[in-house]
Amino acid sequence: MSISTSSVTAVVPTVSTPSPSPVATATGIDTYTQFNGDGTEAAGWPAISDWVSFDYMFDANRANMQASCAQWGVPNDSDDEIADMMDAILDIALATGVDARFILAIVMQESTGCVRVITTQYSHFNPGLMQSHNGTGTCNTNNAALGLPGVVYDGTVQTPCPTSEITQMIEDGTAGTSSGDGLQQLLAEQPGTDVSRFYRAARAYNGGSVDPSGDLGKGCCTLCYASDIANRLTGWVNAAHTCTL
Repeated sequence: MSISTSSVTAVVPTVSTPSPSPVATATGIDTYTQFNGDGTEAAGWPAISDWVSFDYMFDANRANMQASCAQWGVPNDSDDEIADMMDAILDIALATGVDARFILAIVMQESTGCVRVITTQYSHFNPGLMQSHNGTGTCNTNNAALGLPGVVYDGTVQTPCPTSEITQMIEDGTAGTSSGDGLQQLLAEQPGTDVSRFYRAARAYNGGSVDPSGDLGKGCCTLCYASDIANRLTGWVNAAHTCTL
């Protein structure tokens, strides 16, 4: 889940039209490869041209989205809710200039696409599809606190999850909140323009920062996070997770 340890003044997103992305591979291979190092192609990380297309990625993950909420004892996503999620990702990708595939990879990493995912609580609340930093978008205010097993069932669950809430969840995680950065700001903060900025931004989204060494497998929280995102972007869905960081 995403954690940020610093207080960040919200950056009001500017609306821009993203530049054309390199042609994506039509299909991916559902396998997991552990990536190590600084996120560069020279270190063996996937190039953007190795990423699957958004449509392929979304369809490949659809079955997991449809079954993703049962673990929390709440209704699974409906077809309408999944369609709203797709629309929200594409709309906010256009508004922020963040690649829609990157947004979707973070959604699957953080919530497996469950629109009624619980709100996790560490140093702050992480609600919604992208487990954003104190975001306002959520359809389940039940929360699991750090160090406590299970879920505290003292909140509310919305079924169906309104389109407005689904959109807000994606906006919170992508464009940022009044409390912390989203993917848009984290990408802008990374040096250079090569593909490593995506993997570095993913690491910062999860752990609050990139380790001073530049090694994306070091630092806080989920050490395999950047490697997981790289694999999702190249077609990983259900293959065994073999990261040993």
